[in-house]
Amino acid sequence: MIGSLAEAVARAVPPESTQQAVGYPSLFLLVVLGALVPVVPTGAVVSSAAVVAFHQSSPFSLLWVFLVAACAAFLGDMTLYGLGLRGVASRGGSRWLARLRERAAPERLAQARAGLDEHGVTVLVLSRLMPAGRIPVMLACLLARVPARRFARGAFPAALAWAATYQLIGVLGGSLFAQPWQGVVAAVALTVAVGTAPTVWRRLRRGSAG
Repeated sequence: MIGSLAEAVARAVPPESTQQAVGYPSLFLLVVLGALVPVVPTGAVVSSAAVVAFHQSSPFSLLWVFLVAACAAFLGDMTLYGLGLRGVASRGGSRWLARLRERAAPERLAQARAGLDEHGVTVLVLSRLMPAGRIPVMLACLLARVPARRFARGAFPAALAWAATYQLIGVLGGSLFAQPWQGVVAAVALTVAVGTAPTVWRRLRRGSAG
């Protein structure tokens, strides 16, 4: 009875080749979408994909997750920046530029402008790794009318660093547990903790100062 149940479950699980055929395009689309609109937790998506890849037999699974996530992040950033540039060049602006302004707090935008003046587009690398840091720096580049080609020189290594960081979180979660779903839960929890820790810390500091 138990043996038959185990066999049925094994048959119900998609083969590894099917998981890869579905998983990589889904990962690409989700990361691109998350770069354009803030409805997809892309860091958690990449970490979860890395957990699944860690438990697969193919030695190239993690490499593919890294490449797909990095390329999707870069494409999403460049697409959003291109849409923002159209708004900057237009007299009436655009809804994409307006949404970027809404998502960038004035103090974060001021910090991003100072960082851009001091470090140039290399500040994009750090901004990609900081919670809520990407949009203010991108908006600062738009307002400074940084050409798309120059923006890409910072956005490309930023996408690589971002994909590597969240994949490392996924590998860490996958290595701690035998079952992939357990690793996914751990990776998502760790990703959420990393993303919310700076905000919580700032609120605690404001509360103690007040």
